Amino acid sequence: MLLRMSSLFLRTLRDDPADAEVPSHKLLVRAGYVRRVAPGIYSWLPLGKMVLENIARVVREEMNRMGGQEVLFPALLPREYYEATGRWTEYGDTLFRLQDRKGGDYLLGPTHEELFADMVKGEYSSYKDYPVILYQIQTKYRDEARPRAGILRGREFLMKDSYSFDLDDDGLKRSYELHRETYIRLFDRLGIEYKIVFAQSGAMGGSASEEFLAPTPTGEDTFAACRSCGYAANAEAVVTTAPAARPIDDAAPLRVLDTPGTPTIETLVAHLNEHHGLSVSAADTLKNVVVKVSTPGSDKVETLVVGLPGDREVDFKRLEAALAPGEPAIFEADDFAAHPGLVRGYIGPQVLRELGIRYLVDPRVVTGTSWVTGANEPGKHAVNVVAGRDFVPDGTIEAAEVRAGDPCPRCGAELSIDRGIEIGHIFQLGRKYADVAGLDALGPDGKPIRITMGSYGVGVSRAVAVIAEQAYDELGLVWPREVAPADVHIVGTGKENQVEAALELGAELESRGLRVLVDDRPQVSPGVKFKDAELLGLPTIVVVGRGLSQGVVELRDRVSGEKSEIPLAEAADRIQAAVTG
Repeated sequence: MLLRMSSLFLRTLRDDPADAEVPSHKLLVRAGYVRRVAPGIYSWLPLGKMVLENIARVVREEMNRMGGQEVLFPALLPREYYEATGRWTEYGDTLFRLQDRKGGDYLLGPTHEELFADMVKGEYSSYKDYPVILYQIQTKYRDEARPRAGILRGREFLMKDSYSFDLDDDGLKRSYELHRETYIRLFDRLGIEYKIVFAQSGAMGGSASEEFLAPTPTGEDTFAACRSCGYAANAEAVVTTAPAARPIDDAAPLRVLDTPGTPTIETLVAHLNEHHGLSVSAADTLKNVVVKVSTPGSDKVETLVVGLPGDREVDFKRLEAALAPGEPAIFEADDFAAHPGLVRGYIGPQVLRELGIRYLVDPRVVTGTSWVTGANEPGKHAVNVVAGRDFVPDGTIEAAEVRAGDPCPRCGAELSIDRGIEIGHIFQLGRKYADVAGLDALGPDGKPIRITMGSYGVGVSRAVAVIAEQAYDELGLVWPREVAPADVHIVGTGKENQVEAALELGAELESRGLRVLVDDRPQVSPGVKFKDAELLGLPTIVVVGRGLSQGVVELRDRVSGEKSEIPLAEAADRIQAAVTG
């Protein structure tokens, strides 16, 4: 492949786009790889399409290597497939819904479990047909409420999703591990730094679940990691270490105290310590947060109270994950007005059962623990409110924020908190979708065997942005060779003989199987050409300039920044050696 910049459909920009917040968004637009069409929707220009296809090629090679077989489903799907599994309503507003001219309901597919299960059911019937792994690389659609960060969080994106079909749970575990190993090879080839973390399955369903996260300060996912034992989990999946239960027989009696003007934890602690001679901290208080939980596809709205230590805030992502497919929302003033038994700012769990309100608590709230909490009267709080004696919760919930220094649930050492971008996710789905589809295989005894499934995704277009987030410097992008749009960027600095020599060198390198981009643009200054070469980020840059009169060209390594002059006569050999390593 030989590309000439004089005819390449490309325009670089000197300034960052006004709506760009993260490095990948800024650089991919400035370097002419993508262009915004609408919020969360982008077009791919020639160089960007090459990077995208290179990533898709690596994904295909690794999926084929593991025995996967590629198929392709439509993006436009009839409602009935999603209706059968309940996801037509569970996905809520994130689905793009539309109707055809006859009034039939359709959606733009965000994922294809139902279609894969139905296809396998239609083609396979015997236990001898299994196991099988199918995959596709296809455009997906999700109506993100807040699309941002360019192609990192879009409403249209390219994704690889694969599905395993096995006769039993042991087979599913083997398929899961096979995908895990494949993803490790895949992301290593792409040059992405990543962390494998425990995760939740969300609307996908399933049991075992892990995410591949690319650590970066701009990531939207928070994960906890233990440097002692290697434990790592997405914040939504972190398990809180619960203390041992305590005896309640000798606990001090509950007392109600006057605490006027103390609707917040901070004001309450200050008042109790100053006016009642206590010595309490926010961690000794029991904060009770009221939410309303709606069920997709239903008019039912449940009032729920979540109890947690007062020194913790509710992490709404953890709360949403814990309540899925229910959708929580904060109680507003009108909601409190409709529930006079809930005294805003002074809610205690002592009355929730008689009010018929479900009460879920943080795992730290165990039997025998004593708390300061609301007395359910304006201006009053209760102390020595003991779990198991003065209130009995309806269960536990993982909704409190996870903080650096929290104990690792595996070894007890301190956790660190980092941010990352999800680039891959693997699930053991089990039989959720097979049950709906009636996906069975006849066993050797003639009896039906219900198939068990796994689901495995890679964000192909997102990987472009992730690599850009991890591989750039103050000058521009720095692509790993595996995904770069070309191996070599040859800059003919301006004079006619220099451009001609650059084109001749490019043709020689192309004949050797290298991918070459030659900057042969007339009437463009050397300074602009150098800046564009650095911005575009190809791994090897060759400058054919002033040194040509002495028979030398300059070889630059974009990653290390190293420069060296090499004889023109040896240039093709030296460049080929640099590219092939």
